[in-house]
Amino acid sequence: MLPRLLLATGNAGKARELKTLLRGVPYQLVLPQDIGLACDIEENGGTYQENACIKALALANQSGFKTLADDSGLEVDALGGEPGIFSSRFGGKGSTDQQKYQLIIQRLKGIQGSRRSARFICVVAIADTGIIQATFSGECRGFIAEIPRGENHFGYDPIFVLPELDKTMAELSEEIKNKYSHRSKAVCKARSFLMTTGNQ
Repeated sequence: MLPRLLLATGNAGKARELKTLLRGVPYQLVLPQDIGLACDIEENGGTYQENACIKALALANQSGFKTLADDSGLEVDALGGEPGIFSSRFGGKGSTDQQKYQLIIQRLKGIQGSRRSARFICVVAIADTGIIQATFSGECRGFIAEIPRGENHFGYDPIFVLPELDKTMAELSEEIKNKYSHRSKAVCKARSFLMTTGNQ
């Protein structure tokens, strides 16, 4: 029987992406709710890496399983890098994805062209009980659309345009998104680590 790898997320969209990207690793992939754990860890670090490590360690210690966690965010150049590590909390507690990205569109009103540049960043941490085993990062550059487009995926995807495709992330199929996204770049590195280290 394969050992378990806990995916430290309560976000259904992110869980689906992680399971797709990690297909074939020598682990049984489980979510916190599968084993009766909540995923409401306070992420009070000052960087993506710190937050990913906080979450991975907390869930590894609670579950006793090797755990993979990520922290990701959108950085908009014209907003001084905001919302950054506060992307999931942007707009206040309880804000929906739509409210968050509409706030960014509103704040960028009158700003055009290359000045709407932005990037998605993701850091993945892998922890076992008491220790961080490795961290990996990924980045995806683009710009912010003037109006949201597409209905696929989640988060800020409807306003993040990939210039090479002239489409927002939300207009892409899962397969295409996973060729370009910040999360896929970080998770693919983590996948290589998990394949090489086996179930150590």
